[in-house]
Amino acid sequence: MQRVTFVFPTAWDLRQLTACESRWRDRFVVAFTSPSDEECLATFDVLDFVEAMARDTTRQIHGVTSSSDYPGAVIAAAIARARGLAGAPPEAVLRCANKYMARVALARAVPEAVPAFALVTPGPGEDPARLFHPHAHAALPLPAYPLFVKPVKGAFSVFSGRVENATELAAFVQRPAIESYTHDYLRIFHCMQERWAPESPSACSFLAEEVLQGIQTTVEGYVAGGQVELLGIVDSVLHPGTRCFARFEYPSSLPAGVQTRMADLAQRAIPALGLESTLFNIEMTWDPATDRLGIIEVNPRMCGQFADLYEKVDGTNGYEVALALAVGERPVLNHRAGSHRVAASVPLRVFTPTHVVRTPNSADRAAAEHLFPGTLVWVECEPGQDLADFESTEDGSSARYAILNVGATSRDQLTTRIEAIQVRLAFQFTPAEKLQSSH
Repeated sequence: MQRVTFVFPTAWDLRQLTACESRWRDRFVVAFTSPSDEECLATFDVLDFVEAMARDTTRQIHGVTSSSDYPGAVIAAAIARARGLAGAPPEAVLRCANKYMARVALARAVPEAVPAFALVTPGPGEDPARLFHPHAHAALPLPAYPLFVKPVKGAFSVFSGRVENATELAAFVQRPAIESYTHDYLRIFHCMQERWAPESPSACSFLAEEVLQGIQTTVEGYVAGGQVELLGIVDSVLHPGTRCFARFEYPSSLPAGVQTRMADLAQRAIPALGLESTLFNIEMTWDPATDRLGIIEVNPRMCGQFADLYEKVDGTNGYEVALALAVGERPVLNHRAGSHRVAASVPLRVFTPTHVVRTPNSADRAAAEHLFPGTLVWVECEPGQDLADFESTEDGSSARYAILNVGATSRDQLTTRIEAIQVRLAFQFTPAEKLQSSH
């Protein structure tokens, strides 16, 4: 039996591993460390954690992995190196996590898919015209307004958005809430970068780049022995007029030729970043008007949220792939051997300040999951909670309160099943404004 440890376990791990347990339990023993991804405080000493895991001879480990973007992916890589196990180089994982360094590497390897970009380092009262910094690593063109701006180290889409001119850019990157994000929330990232990637620019910086247009997808795969293989391409469907994700659908409905080009782009991009023995997912765009492909970002880890979508359609869960890679094995993938033709992961959201009155109990959730085979439900709120802090949450304009992963025979049936599951879960909400006015 191969023993695999998940560090900084996420909300996805246990549910997904349980869902596909019958296909891995005869080969692997899975363990989880503490703290979890959600419970990891900014003051947590990750370097001491790595050292302790490296020296712990009482813990037999054949592989270590993580679906946690931060800090899990880097720490799993560092522990794997310290113990001589399969895994990505921690400096390569950090190269992806630092969006500026990733852009520099990708601009050399796949320039046609990389928007013009610049590093922005804000300072109090700084002249907006002096925010851009010359590229230190390559002679690359600087972008022109309008720009899309995001932290060099992001978290979902927090503190990211479009700006039209230099004055808007200066105001955008100098908001008071950003200082807490870059200095407090990213404390661990600064520590990891100083240890494994000291040449990278500060995570207190921002990336300003040309605005990418078009349909957004996630291209997920793995690299082993220098060979890049794809799990699949997932379409991102947005709420109209927003950047908020309404659902993620698999398999992609894009033209076959576009999907082939996306696969080729991934084949060229991943080696340029130095990744090895890891899952990855690349957020891409395709603009039907210009036929251009663009890379939004590369995440050097599995997408735990999508793992069972591949299982539903293809018959291979992403966590099976993660377990194999962690112990140095080449994964075996199935294709269109699942019990569904299509699958979707559906984030449920509110767009105005909302008070949570009722959430599904364990019996409600179980009943909802039993409505349709393979359904998984994650509840992300609790009674009495206010869903109102949109600025520091996922996309800046909504709050996610649950996720539904569902399979079906068609996209129309997906919609019908999603509606039925929501009815059975029976969330109850009250507008936060009404609640406040009654006091």
